[in-house]
Amino acid sequence: MMADTLLFASERYALPILQPLAQALQAAGYGVHAWFVDGAAGAALPSPVRMIGLREAVALEPVAVFSAANWVPTFVSGAKVQLFHGFNVEKRSDERGHFRVRGLFDLYCTQGPATTAPFQALAAQAGHFAVVETGWPKLDPLFRDDAGAAAAMRAPAGDRPVVMFASTFTERLSAAPHLFDAIAAEVARGDRYWLLTLHPKCAPELFERYRALAGPNAAFFETEQLVTAQRAADVLLADTTSVVSEFVVQRKPVVTFRNRTPKPHMLDFDDAARLPEMLARALAPDDALKTALAAYGDAIHPYRDGHSSERVIAATQSLLRGDLGRLRRKPLSSWLRGWQIRRELGYWGPAG
Repeated sequence: MMADTLLFASERYALPILQPLAQALQAAGYGVHAWFVDGAAGAALPSPVRMIGLREAVALEPVAVFSAANWVPTFVSGAKVQLFHGFNVEKRSDERGHFRVRGLFDLYCTQGPATTAPFQALAAQAGHFAVVETGWPKLDPLFRDDAGAAAAMRAPAGDRPVVMFASTFTERLSAAPHLFDAIAAEVARGDRYWLLTLHPKCAPELFERYRALAGPNAAFFETEQLVTAQRAADVLLADTTSVVSEFVVQRKPVVTFRNRTPKPHMLDFDDAARLPEMLARALAPDDALKTALAAYGDAIHPYRDGHSSERVIAATQSLLRGDLGRLRRKPLSSWLRGWQIRRELGYWGPAG
């Protein structure tokens, strides 16, 4: 009998994370179902993934629930597997940010050495979850044949360099309000082609302004096309968004505006008037920058084979077989969070 699995998301940006995993699960013979809530409600993954609701998810009794959110409904049965919704970009302290452990997950599938070691230390201390370094499913398409999707997105550029712009929704860190005029001037000049996007949680008025730049020198694309755009672009312009790390895995230059923690692989600046200068530097990277890009890429995500999804499945199978050791009971705080999740989702049925 085919074992069932459940993919869980609370925001649309989780879809590109879950889609490669869905394909790998199907290829491995699993039944694949998806339950999307909150900001991801109404979105869907392509068939044969079966979209279901709350009560269907409970009745499914999956062997594993794969979450691309920082939480997961504990009342659904199965091993709870954390996939992460982004890289650690140090927006917050470790205790409040990427390394916050909420007691909801049984397995953390980490992206690379930079995050594996800290989570292993946390696991050794807590004892109620396991850690396996797998790489990130979202980046699998970066290193696979995309049937010409990136080439098609790039085609309107002709011989021009392609610059991608992406911005976080966090107001105090977002470059979108500060760089609009400078980007608009670059688009109008037309010597480079622009691929523009914003985090789904950005203000609607920002979306309107950036969408209006679309034309012969620029295109606006949605979150679901993010990986395709990363393949198509030569350079990324961003801020303190995890897209920076995703892009760097390709060893391509990034220009950052007022990054919270600028690093050697970034070309960081704080004056919008310097945008043309910074783009010129990025499009002609020196050896020091190339070395820094490679070193950082290897630290956060050394996998360039396009098979992180398969490693996630193998890690989950190891967990289910008991190969990763016996886990302790979840802390009391996890039961409180589980109750809060039930209240938020409006479910008071039996525990999974």
